Amino acid sequence: MPDPRGDPSKTPGSNLLFLREEDIRAAQDMLFFAYRDFTGGADVILEELALGRAHHRALHFIGRSPGISVSDLLGILRITKQSLSRVLTALIEQGFVAQTQGRADRRQRLLTLTQGGKELERRLFERQRERLATAYRDAGGVAVEGFKRVMRGIMDENARASMDRAERMRG
Repeated sequence: MPDPRGDPSKTPGSNLLFLREEDIRAAQDMLFFAYRDFTGGADVILEELALGRAHHRALHFIGRSPGISVSDLLGILRITKQSLSRVLTALIEQGFVAQTQGRADRRQRLLTLTQGGKELERRLFERQRERLATAYRDAGGVAVEGFKRVMRGIMDENARASMDRAERMRG
């Protein structure tokens, strides 16, 4: 909220225009700690299944975009074809992901979660949902919107465009 006397230096966040290196390093620390703690609960489930974070990311994006092509998933995950092949092989063999040929292009491989994959993705989501919901509740709406702006600012142009497309499709 701006200072009623109109002093811009009293506006919350105005000092953010002049971030010092220590402020950026503190933000980096927070991102690392938040990532560690955010992924920790899901890691326990994944470890039981001999799966890792790359499998989790694949499950997440396949679940968010049923019928996603392998090519599009590669673009989102930005891992090598060989790495994605290992991830998908494990998920398909364990019955979490189904793969079908594209209708227009039979070389295209389309991915969907099986019922077991949906259940696993839901379990992983539930482990992380409460942490996010609590943080959002504690921070309040203005902070949540600020968080979204900061996260979008960290993402590259392609990721922002992907988020925008997904949002338009959902809503």
